[in-house]
Amino acid sequence: DFGLYKGGRNGVKGGSGASDDDLASDVLSHYSSASENASVLDDSPGAGEPLDEQTAQEETEDKLKQCIDNLMDKSAKTRLAALESLRGAFSSRLLCDFLTERRLTISDCLERSLRKGGGEEQAAAATVCAQLCVQLGGGDESEEGFKILRPVLSAIMIDGCASVAARQSCASALGMCCYVSAAEDGEDLVKSMSHLESVFTTSYPNFEGTLPTPKAGTPGLHSAALHAWALLVTLCPASRLTVLLDIHLLKLQACLESSDVNYRIAVGETIALLVELGRDIDREFEDSDMLCECLKGLATDGNKHRAKNDRRKQRSIFREVLHYIENEDFTEEKIRFGVEGIYIDSWMRRRVYDAFKEVLESGVRHHLQFNPLLRDIFGLGPPLILDSSVKASKISRFEKHLFNSAAFKARTKLRNKVRDKRADVM
Repeated sequence: DFGLYKGGRNGVKGGSGASDDDLASDVLSHYSSASENASVLDDSPGAGEPLDEQTAQEETEDKLKQCIDNLMDKSAKTRLAALESLRGAFSSRLLCDFLTERRLTISDCLERSLRKGGGEEQAAAATVCAQLCVQLGGGDESEEGFKILRPVLSAIMIDGCASVAARQSCASALGMCCYVSAAEDGEDLVKSMSHLESVFTTSYPNFEGTLPTPKAGTPGLHSAALHAWALLVTLCPASRLTVLLDIHLLKLQACLESSDVNYRIAVGETIALLVELGRDIDREFEDSDMLCECLKGLATDGNKHRAKNDRRKQRSIFREVLHYIENEDFTEEKIRFGVEGIYIDSWMRRRVYDAFKEVLESGVRHHLQFNPLLRDIFGLGPPLILDSSVKASKISRFEKHLFNSAAFKARTKLRNKVRDKRADVM
């Protein structure tokens, strides 16, 4: 329920004369993913009657414009409320046409919030940056926005004096924006990955093999940076992957002993992804016996000093990781949306889906149905126009599975071929 965003509760007066609480509530109600039809209720006589689609669209756009205006307000609370309202709207609806006309204005406002806002405002602005890239798709507009925002996202992420929440949000946003916008730019990819590495490698063991004692909040930051880096690893050509495997695999294995359960899980999932990618480029690629022993220990961990829920979560994930490492067998999952579905049948596919789910939250299924970017990435083709003929010509579950997997792999290979031509940059 997007009405739960705290930014909508501040009740600070904005430029519209209405409280930001009202504004946030209105925008989010118009963009609730629970309804696929554009209908708005107002307070005028006859309230309760659905308006026509054009009127509903105009009213909603007016409220979004007010939110954008409020991003320039002097009050930090007003700006934060506007960011949270936009976050809910960007998550639950496709707004590409509306945003394309205003992308430079919104990018400028987000950059200002990132540079001058407090930690909470910076964290919210970074999330909206990622959502804006997803809304605009992988074209020139999105790449143009990323060129502006990448330096400031990176600067906050590596700034030890910035709030941990802001740094964590910037790490996730940097990964997503780079994945969407800089897919064909080897230089931006290298810079973004390097900045992310500078964050999570501080969790690596020292020369004596001892893991550093984590400071408050840093495991969450390390997890966000590692997940964002792993997303970008899926874009790397084989030549670069070989180098990354040599540098990181053994050191990540040592991090499986981390004291933080969520970081251990992030490390385990990343190791599984790296092994999967290693096997894709070299069928003789082998994992170490030591890795399997470590994974077995985590998959059966019964330490009483760990919380019961932590133990259960850890055992579940590491059973999956171990099963894949030993048998090359991935536990398949189907994500349903509308009358369609996608199969998560590899660690690479899971990393990509989880990254979009983190940015779009409960709106991810709506975007899978209608957003051309996500439909291209997951091999779904153009958005469906449903009629009786579509239902009459349903293909089998197995055929859909094969088609989705083949399209996803073909797209990834095509992108990697383009980057392989710039292997000297990588």
